Amino acid sequence: MEARAQIKYARISPRKCTIVCDLIRGKDANVARAILMNTPKAASEIMVKVLNSAIANAENNFSMDPAKLYVSETYANPGPILKRMQPVSKGRGYRINKRTSHITIVLKEREA
Repeated sequence: MEARAQIKYARISPRKCTIVCDLIRGKDANVARAILMNTPKAASEIMVKVLNSAIANAENNFSMDPAKLYVSETYANPGPILKRMQPVSKGRGYRINKRTSHITIVLKEREA
């Protein structure tokens, strides 16, 4: 049995999210929350909310024990890119890519 939570179209690059995902993969849910709360990365603020949602889903929807939960999977897939233009010299325009992410956290219950 697994509980999952995801956020779609988060306005942060998946490359930045992957760094934070690697920090918490395989850790207990409470330890992962503590790591995210003390990590000075932009993605950690978003991922705390997703982790709290996954813990709530596990507890309320699947009747799992919150003390036994651990992060089995976490990943950040790229979403659509917002394309913007920056004016530069000689009438040209350089493209600015504002990337988005779909962040998923999956929790499972430890055996004994």
